[in-house]
Formats: sequence, C-alpha cells, structure tokens
Amino acid sequence: MPKIIFDQVSKSYGSVEVLPPFDLTFDDGEFTVLVGPSGCGKSTTLRMLAGLETLTGGEIYFDDKPISKLDPKERDLAMVFQDYALYPHMNIAKNMSFALRLARVSKSEIEEKVQRVAKMLNIAHLLDRKPAELSGGQRQRVAMGRALVRDAGTFLFDEPLSNLDAKLRGKMRAELAEMRDTIDKNMVYVTHDQVEAMTLGDRIVVMSDGFIQQQGTPEELFKRPVNKFVAGFIGSPTMNFLDGELAQEGDAMWVRGDGYALPLDAEMGARLKSAAAKDVTLGLRPSSFTSEGTEGAPIELRVIVSEYLGAQSVLVTRCGAADVLVETQSAAPIRSGIVQTFGVLTGEIMIFDKSTGLRL
Repeated sequence: MPKIIFDQVSKSYGSVEVLPPFDLTFDDGEFTVLVGPSGCGKSTTLRMLAGLETLTGGEIYFDDKPISKLDPKERDLAMVFQDYALYPHMNIAKNMSFALRLARVSKSEIEEKVQRVAKMLNIAHLLDRKPAELSGGQRQRVAMGRALVRDAGTFLFDEPLSNLDAKLRGKMRAELAEMRDTIDKNMVYVTHDQVEAMTLGDRIVVMSDGFIQQQGTPEELFKRPVNKFVAGFIGSPTMNFLDGELAQEGDAMWVRGDGYALPLDAEMGARLKSAAAKDVTLGLRPSSFTSEGTEGAPIELRVIVSEYLGAQSVLVTRCGAADVLVETQSAAPIRSGIVQTFGVLTGEIMIFDKSTGLRL
C-alpha cells in the first residue's frame, strides 16, 4: 500500500479558492480521519484523492508516483459513500461482487472474497437477499463490503454513517473500529462527527474554512489543542469558554473574569507570566469540575438545569452571565436553582489568546 502525499495541493472553482495550497501525508496502514464542519473542504480533499475532482494546483503522490493525471480506476482505490448506492435488482452477493465481475475475476476467487468479507461484516446470512429486505445498518455494511472485496491499496469513506440513526451509528462505529484493526490498509475517513473521529482515527486532521487547523492523535487533539476552534470542536460535551484576564499576585498567576477567579498551576503560571494583564479566553472542559468538598480550586456556579443520569449528572450552570456545562460523578441528583461550589482541576485549565484564538 502506498504512502499518500499531498504536495501544495489547492482547489478553486472559478475565482473562488476553497482550498488554499496545503501539504498532507497519509502513512502506510494508517486510519486517518478528516473532520470539520460543513464546507470546511474535507470531502473535496477526499474527492481529489479519488480522482473525482481535478486539482487546481500542486500534486498528489502515491509514494514517489504522481497520480493527478490518472483516472479513478487506475488509482487502486475503493470508496464508500454516504448513500449506499446498491443495485435494487441484484441480491447482496451480486452487489458486492459487481466490480470483480466487471474485472473478469474468476468465479472461485469472487466466491472466496465475497464469503470472507461477508463473514467479517456479519452479513453472510444475507447474501441471497435484495437491498429492500435489509435495514439501514445492514445496507451500509453491504456498501462497505462491496469496497472491501476489491482488496484495494486504499479505502476511502465519505461520511458513511450519516444516514443512520444514533443507535445504529454507535453500533457501526464499533464494527468499523474492529474492521480497522483487522485490515492492514490505508483508510481515509471523512466525517463532521467528532465522536466518530475520536473513536476511529489513528490520526485526526481537523479542518475549518479550507485550512488544516491541527493534526494528531485523538489524545493530542483533546489534551493539547493548538487553538480555540480545535478545543471547541473536539470533545463532547463541548468545552466551556469564558472571557478573562491574566493577573499576577506575588509568584502566582491567576485568571479572573465575571464570577470567577482561578489560580493557574505552577508550570502554566511560569509560562504565562509575560502575558500578565492580557485579555484571554479561559477554556474548561465539563469533565474538569469536581463536586463540592473534593480536589480543585473552588468556583461558585448557579445550577440552571440538572440532568441526572445515574452514575453522573450533566449540569447547565451559570457563571456571571455565561452558561457553563459541568459533568459530575455525584451519587445523588443536584437540584436546579441552587448555588453550589465546585472544584476546578487547575491542571486542565486552558488559556487562549482572545484576539488570535491560539492556545497560550
């Protein structure tokens, strides 16, 4: 399987530049997820790799071989789309083997590949059925199977789970994760769902407005986002952002704002001393709070809405004029309308430049 290299690739439609020149590499055997909101350029990037969109500038290489002039069928790719695109008059076995039959692969090899992939996807018992007899999740597995039987060097997935309901998406995520661990191929997966990105990707590329904001492992993006956009996009529930100002008191650094004052830990405080009196944005994940009486710097929040989920509670609280989401492991429900003291894990505080959005 090739190493895929985007070298200063750009895309414009007329005078509108949707993807400024960018570099991107997909390593051998890696499951890479392109994630971002609608219109960020992730699907256009995938379609250029597939040969469905032409490049305006730059080049795409498979190892050292330029491929932008090659037809899609010459790129050794298999693609799964958002829509299943199954032939309604063919049974599942014939749908899965269609490309192999066009390529005049022997009947015995077709049978072996279809059976092997069908067993892996748990659809072997459905091979004689028509698509109309299958559920949405089963149809999506067939669409994936049709790609997998081709044994291509690279597999492309363009939002394959977006048509499924929440329960089916969760089930299919688990099946995709299992499949990822059994197939040693390049996989490039496009989604707007950060949960899919976090659970499936070896590496995640976060995009916004045609620009790559950050790329790294799920843990790197969650714990060390480079800017406010990545911090807010990765993680569920989303990160809380509060306006504030850095202040120095003796050797300690604090971040203060409407309704709160929190000390920074020693390492962050030393790093940010030069930014004292600077307007900043405080970032706190809902999981960075502890219940009253436990560890953390104290903060008083008014509970507006309390969602008791048994093992934990998800709270909408208010700090000054801003709403703050809080996750707690409280053993008992927390009543709405009360003012409660929570702890903030200061080691998980993030500080962003208010004007640039970059993490300080």
